[in-house]
Amino acid sequence: MSNDQQIKDMVKEKYSEIALQDKAGNQASCCGSSCCSTEVYNIMSDDYSTLEGYNADADLGLGCGLPTQFAQIKKGDTVIDLGSGAGNDCFIARHETGETGKVIGIDFTPAMIERARTNAEVRGFNNVEFRQGDIEMMPVSANVADVVVSNCVLNLVPNKDAVMKEIYRVLKPGGHFSISDIVLEGNLPPAIQQAAEMYAGCVSGAIQKQVYLDLIHNNGFTKVTVQKEKAIIVPDDILSGYLSADEIKAFKNSGTGIYSITVYAEKPAATSCCGPDCCSK
Repeated sequence: MSNDQQIKDMVKEKYSEIALQDKAGNQASCCGSSCCSTEVYNIMSDDYSTLEGYNADADLGLGCGLPTQFAQIKKGDTVIDLGSGAGNDCFIARHETGETGKVIGIDFTPAMIERARTNAEVRGFNNVEFRQGDIEMMPVSANVADVVVSNCVLNLVPNKDAVMKEIYRVLKPGGHFSISDIVLEGNLPPAIQQAAEMYAGCVSGAIQKQVYLDLIHNNGFTKVTVQKEKAIIVPDDILSGYLSADEIKAFKNSGTGIYSITVYAEKPAATSCCGPDCCSK
């Protein structure tokens, strides 16, 4: 992958194709990447179907966790979903926030926005809104969200630090996020790191787990907690598209791990005037 814009263009093209498919069509995919087998889909995705607010038409099977299950959404909250796709997490968030709350989904793929809006309109979800935009520069004012959620999206974004800064900006003081994402422990083989299909498949765009957590801390978030973690095993039929048999064996013996993690963190609450050092005379 040569530069950030090429990565974005590739991801947008791939997810525009996925937006025209249904979940069954994506079950032969790794986050929708046509190179991957059903096994990857089954390992990466979690089952949403038992959660209140679930709508099968909005579930394309592209996630790697259940961030809305851990997001501690309350009635009346304003929730922002980053990389909202066909609307799956938004509709579950709507169930939690209720009629008095608001849910804003952001996605930079026009075909996904169109599909999500249709899904919301046919269900009469008037407090769910979908905005086209880049999550590195969100089309949202500062300090508006009580909760931010995202499911297997930041690994697709070249500038993850910019996204963390934007999450901090749009959260209200005292607000929090719950984000599911793919991270690494150890190094991927160069052939996988450089593969566009594996980037769109949520693997080669992942960064080291500790770097990911440090990025959250360094942007001012507190109470950073890994809520859930599971290992992702890429099957041999996928690896064989990029690696020789000997390289696959070496990769498996290298100790490198690919993980889905769901992370919680808070934006510190605003401090009140507490004494002569922080108050004006």
